[in-house]
Order: sequence, then structure tokens, then C-alpha cells
Amino acid sequence: MNCLLVYPQYPDTFWSFRHALKFLSLKASFPPLGLMTVSAMLPEGWNKRLVDMNIDNLYDDDIRWADIVLISAMSVQIDSADEVVARCRALETRVVAGGSHFTSHPELYEHVDHLVLNEAELTLPPFLHDLELGCARHLYTSEEWADLSSTPLPDLSLISMKRYSSMNLQYSRGCPFDCEFCDITVLLGRKPRTKSREQIIAELDALNAAGWKGPLFFVDDNFIGNRRKLKVEILPAIAEWMDERRRPFFLNTEASIDLADDPELMRLMVEAGFEAVFVGIETPHEESLIECGKAQNRHRDLVESVHTIQRAGLEVQGGFILGFDEDPPLIFDRLTAFIQETGIVTAMVGLLNAPTGTRLHKRMSAEGRLLADFNGNNTDAAMNFIPRMNKESLLDGYRNVLSEIYTPKQYYARVRHFLQDFNPRKKELRISPRYALALLRSMVFLGMIGRERLHYWRLFLWSLFRKPQIFPLAILFSIYGFHFRKIAERSAA
Repeated sequence: MNCLLVYPQYPDTFWSFRHALKFLSLKASFPPLGLMTVSAMLPEGWNKRLVDMNIDNLYDDDIRWADIVLISAMSVQIDSADEVVARCRALETRVVAGGSHFTSHPELYEHVDHLVLNEAELTLPPFLHDLELGCARHLYTSEEWADLSSTPLPDLSLISMKRYSSMNLQYSRGCPFDCEFCDITVLLGRKPRTKSREQIIAELDALNAAGWKGPLFFVDDNFIGNRRKLKVEILPAIAEWMDERRRPFFLNTEASIDLADDPELMRLMVEAGFEAVFVGIETPHEESLIECGKAQNRHRDLVESVHTIQRAGLEVQGGFILGFDEDPPLIFDRLTAFIQETGIVTAMVGLLNAPTGTRLHKRMSAEGRLLADFNGNNTDAAMNFIPRMNKESLLDGYRNVLSEIYTPKQYYARVRHFLQDFNPRKKELRISPRYALALLRSMVFLGMIGRERLHYWRLFLWSLFRKPQIFPLAILFSIYGFHFRKIAERSAA
């Protein structure tokens, strides 16, 4: 069986980092971990190829080669995914679709040959069994949660690592919280399920043996869902592994704000090599937190919580949302001030949307306010329900926030504010040819051509002579700022 695995293209968003990646001569941040894991579950005799459309073009000859095409996608990839399905159908090639988008919207894909939904550990084996017998059904689904001890090592043979800026790894699935707007608990449950220490070490070994050196993103939606296991088993094992191999990876992940309440956990994460965490802060307005059920963010000084995590040696990257029913007219100024005060450099600000299956989706439907399905992109100035605030006022306020926080003056002030007090764990400085090229390009495009050139050189010289240990981070933030500003300008148009 010739099997083509296809990963559809992402649109240009904050998360794509497309404009920043150009400084590294790269097109994508991460390889398609889901498809690589699925590939490891396929029969050994199959011939497999991967086309990541974020890097390569998908040609008709690729599709003609295949007996079967496997597609996995998130909702933000819907346009590209639909195009792939249509091309495969036109060429009469069998299509198997899975991943979170197809799991959330199976009713849209009656024309797809086979939908293998939910978690592949549960639904892929019966599909493969039926396929071998010649009686494969249209739909395979499950209401159970997979035991991650059965999850194999991702198939690294499918990719060329040098074409990505970071590798990725999954330790857990599920989140103990149940925010009204979030579909993680719908797709993966509220009880965090984790891999074993042996599995994580095996994945680190595989990446290291394949020659990877650099960033490694733990893709868990809430890495700290099972704190005890992290503290007792996982983090000490990662720290020991890293020390024995001269710390080849720079780790980052996603976590809830209550990480700030656990000094021991933060210390262990830093010792293991974690350098940054993405935190869903959403809003500084308490009533809006109550509205969306963000219990872990309530009854706390959010500014101090962010600073606590940063003082521990972890950069806080923040997710923010505008458009809650309880948002007051002053929310835009409050959010801008909050971002500047906390020194959150990477501030992803989007408009509230209601993904299918969430409590928010059900509430908007019951209130007659639902307009359409969510396309997965909350930075395109679109909402899939009728907001309580006047929509034009909301959109104007949203655009003003983006314009304000990503102007060179505000952005570089925030970078400087963060770096002045940030003292990450000391590490061996490695400068690859690719990163040296990125530095030179930043000096030209940001320091000589860009509108931020004065701010760039001030940060460049300050970090180089006053805090040389964070100089690479200062340059990285400068490059990030270029990307964020491009996205902000498009959203404000």
C-alpha cells in the first residue's frame, strides 16, 4: 500500500511565525507530530511519504502515487484541508481524514471515504483491520479516552529536521479545567492522561540520535495537569538526561497561571531545561473570568503571578481574548496597560469565538446568537456569534490594542522591561550558521531598513554590553516583533 500523509497549510497568524521564520530561511515552526505518530501505527509493509504543505507543494503526481491519502488537520487549516480533499476526489484517490477539525465537524465530510476520528490509538486499529478485509466503513469514532502507554514513538524518518525551527513532543492530553470557550476538554477530556517516564526519555533519545539540537516544544495544552508525576518522575528524569548530554534542547510548553503558586514545580521545570511557558491569561477583568469559568485565574493578582513565573526563570508568553459579554468599554485600555506592565513580549490577542461542542457554543446557540462555525483563527477580526458589545466598537478596540502593543516604541519598551529583571538559567552559548545568518539579517532589515531601527539598536547595544547572557533572546524578540507587527497591521486593516 502506498500511503501519502498530508498536512494542510496554516493561514498567516500570530502562531505561524511566518515572517520571523524568513530570517532563518525556514517556512514552518513545527513538524506535523500527529501524522508522524499515526505513521508509526501503520503496517510495516506500507510505503509512506509525507507532504507538509507549510513547506512543500502538493502535486497531483503525489496523489496519483498513493493508494490512500491520510489527512490530519485543525480547524484553522480548513481551507487547505478542503482543497486537498477535493483534489484527491478529482483524482479518485481514497481519502482518510482525522484530527481535531474532522472530529469536530464530521457532518461536513460525508463525501470523504473514511473518517477516523478522536484518538488514533483507539480508532485507527479497527479501520486498518477492516481495510485489510476490504470492508472499511465511512466512520470510526470512540467515546473512550486512549491509554497513552500504547502511543508509539513518532516516525522521525518522514521529516527533514533542518527544515523546521523546533521539534515537538507530547507528554499529556486533557486539562483539569473547563473554560467555557475551550474545546480541549471536549476533544481530550478533563482528566490529564500522561506518557511514562520511559516513553518521554525514549522520545528525547530519538530526537537526539537523529541530530536535533535546539528548541523542543511540549505541545500539551496544560503541561502541569498532573503535578505530582511531574515533580516525582518526569522532570527529574528530564533534568538528569539533559545534564548527561550537555543540554541539547531548549524546552518550552503551555501551562495554567496557577503554576505561579508552586515554587518547587517552577524550580524543577527550570532545572529540566524549560525556558518559556505559554499561559492563557485571557483578560484582566474579573467579571469576564467569572463569565467564562476561568477559575484558575480568579481571585489572584495576575500581574504578580506573571512576575513570579518570570522571576523563576521562565518567560511568560500570554494568550488574551476580547469580546466577553462582561467586557466593559475600558477593557481595551486595561488590557494594553496589563500587557505593558507585565512585560509579556509574546502577547497573542484574539477575539472570542465559540468552537463546536464547547459550553460557549451551546450557550450562543440557545441564545440565538450563533452565526457560523469557528474557523480556528481568532486573529482575523471575525467572530462566529453576535457579541454583546457593539461589534464596530469591539473591532475598533481590538485593532487599537494590536496597533498599540506592537508599535516599535511600545513593543521594544516591553522587551526591555522584561529582560531587565529576567535571569534565565545559564546555558552554553551555541551559535549555528543559521542563527548567525538570522542575526545578520536582523541587523540589515530591522537595524537599517525597518521603522524600528532606532529601538532595535538601543536594545542591541544595551543587551550586548549590559546583559550579554540574554543577547540572543533580545535578537529573537526583535525578529518576533517584526512578525507580530505584520500580523497586527493586517488585522487592523
